[in-house]
Amino acid sequence: MGDKLKIKLSIADRVYPLNIRPEQEEGLRKAAKRINEVIKKFEQDYAVRDKQDVLAMSALQFAAQIEQNELSSTSELQEAEIKLLELNEILKDQLN
Repeated sequence: MGDKLKIKLSIADRVYPLNIRPEQEEGLRKAAKRINEVIKKFEQDYAVRDKQDVLAMSALQFAAQIEQNELSSTSELQEAEIKLLELNEILKDQLN
């Protein structure tokens, strides 16, 4: 437990104490800051006062971004695989 760091993160006006590895601190602080920014934007843009609704909308936005990134990555990998197969065929033709 000696290598753990105790920090407190504030998300949606609530404080969460955490015991983390030191290398996690920057990422967690940035994530908490980003969550609070999204919450603030939803509250301003949609006049939402219920924190539960704002947190749910924020979670949906982050999950959608992750899913879209995964879909994009899969698509890019498929395109790269096709191009590599085409290159392989060209090389085979040139070597024969």
